[in-house]
Amino acid sequence: MTILGKTFFVTVLAFTGITLKGFKASAQNDPIETAFSKSYEFETKKEYTAAVNSLKAIYNKDSYEINLRLGWLAYEAGNNTESVSYYQLAINLMPYSIEAKFGFVYPAAALGNMNQVAEQYSKILEIDAKNTTANYRMGVISYQKKDYQTAFKYFEKVVNLYPFGYDALLMYAWTNFQLGKTKEAKILFGKVLWLYPSDKSATEGLGLIK
Repeated sequence: MTILGKTFFVTVLAFTGITLKGFKASAQNDPIETAFSKSYEFETKKEYTAAVNSLKAIYNKDSYEINLRLGWLAYEAGNNTESVSYYQLAINLMPYSIEAKFGFVYPAAALGNMNQVAEQYSKILEIDAKNTTANYRMGVISYQKKDYQTAFKYFEKVVNLYPFGYDALLMYAWTNFQLGKTKEAKILFGKVLWLYPSDKSATEGLGLIK
């Protein structure tokens, strides 16, 4: 069975001019804003190394925002080890930052460090126990390990929060099936088909229930 899931997204911070008592900061007198602006321009053109270099020119190891942005750009450039380092610096600076932890998992996963990925999701859930993205992804990780009891708990939480959401509903159905709860699985697969009448995975699941 192929596990279906929507593409994971990372939010990229946008920096704009700030008006304060009639004064608007502009790229002309703010080198940091200029560097960020250039990084966006290079990123749009997929010139990731140039985008990284534009921020390295004004690098400050104590800046959460610069480390966060460099973490993302280094990941896009394919420099996953460097990306992890920048994201870790951002996390160290802002320990309760959920966005930095979500960013961290991209290069960590690319490097095959799934224990680090799970660790970051666990830390997110310590801060925000109802975070649906972290719960869903921990469910997927547990399911892939065939730890269906643990996966059940994560998917159940997401489905309780979003009862008619496709990804968690489908995985919750498969998890129930794997646990031998075929009556519940049949109902859940049926609800998935209400969302997507031709869904192959839900149809496959129903076909396995006799």
